This record gives sequence, C-alpha cells and structure tokens, in this order.
Amino acid sequence: MKILIVDDEMMIREVLREYVEFEGNQAFEAADGMEAVRLCRDNDYDLILMDVMMPHLDGFSAVKEIRKNKDIPVIMLSARGEEYDKLFAFEIGVDDYVTKPFSPKEVMARINAVTKRRKAKTNGNEILKFEGLEIDMAGRNVYVDGEKVELTPKEYELLFYLVRNKGIALTREKLLYDVWGFDFYGDDRTVDTHVKMLRGNLKEYRKFIVTLRGLGYKFEA
Repeated sequence: MKILIVDDEMMIREVLREYVEFEGNQAFEAADGMEAVRLCRDNDYDLILMDVMMPHLDGFSAVKEIRKNKDIPVIMLSARGEEYDKLFAFEIGVDDYVTKPFSPKEVMARINAVTKRRKAKTNGNEILKFEGLEIDMAGRNVYVDGEKVELTPKEYELLFYLVRNKGIALTREKLLYDVWGFDFYGDDRTVDTHVKMLRGNLKEYRKFIVTLRGLGYKFEA
C-alpha cells in the first residue's frame, strides 16, 4: 500500500515511516496540511495518517479538501482527545482516530483494521435496485429516480451497510461499532442524526429504512 504520513513533527514521521515500510508498504511524507492536499491532488494513496494540529492548514481542513476529489481512507493522529474533536472527525468522514501518545504497533493495527473494513465495504460490483432507488456498491453511487444524489462518506457507508444486511434488525450499538469503528466515542444520537440526513436524501425511498422502536434500524424492501 501507498501510505501518506502527514505530521509537522519530523520524529513522528520517521517512526511511523519505519513501521509502515517494515510491514511492506510504501511511505510518503508531508509536513503540513497544505503539502498533503497538493500531494493528494497529484498522486494516489491507499491511506493517509493525518495529524490534526499543523501549521498552514490543520488536519481537519486538509481532510475536507482532499475528500472533495478523492475518497482516501484517513486515520487522524491527535493530541486532542476531547469527545467533540472525535465527533467532528467522524462527521467529516474520517475512518479512525488515534490519540497521542500512541504506540506505532497500535497505529499499524488500526491501518490493517481500516483497510479490511474498506475492502469489505467495497467488495462486489453489483448494482442494486429497489423501485426508483439504485445503488452502485462498487462505484459508491446512489440514484433516486435516475438522478444521482450526493451523500457524505458516512452516509454512503451507513446506507451500504444497511443494504448489505437487508431485513436484519441492527441495533444502534452495532451500527456504531461496524460503521464508525470499534473505538468511536459517540452515542446513539450520532446514528439517529445520520439516518435522518440519509432519509432526507433518499426522498420517498426513505421508507426502506425502517425504525425499530427502542432498538435501531433495518433496511426493508
């Protein structure tokens, strides 16, 4: 894999680079968010390790810029462990969040987990149709009555997860664990908020996402 390491501390970049390359991956470096955006504009990477607090352009802003053009998995690395920072990171589509100080071995384990999760989510090339709702699983495209709708990265993942588990009752806790990640510190409101936004984008086909009172949701068509 080609992994971009973005951190303004050279020592952290060097340590992560050593572990990334030891696992057989290619490592590339950027010292700030602006450099990361430029590199991602001109190159393709399989995953990004992104610091939050950096000069010129912070990690959150860099992720939002990069995601305008490319859907690259991102693991945030930050000394800021407050809940609202983590919530904001996941809201903008970050795949995982690791608080400093961290173990390089833990970071590698997170990389492997994110990679496996992404592969599972994009596995298969089927196009599913439910009345006027069309879902291109491989292309990550969703159409409502022939018109493409734009979803946030997490809305895509939530919809695809619900569809892959069609007819199965899914608790909010399971959705948090499988869609947001095992160490996400949010609560049930995160799931409810995303379901509300997703239903709004699906228009009349919101009916396929069924609320299970006191439990969670399921996709039923």
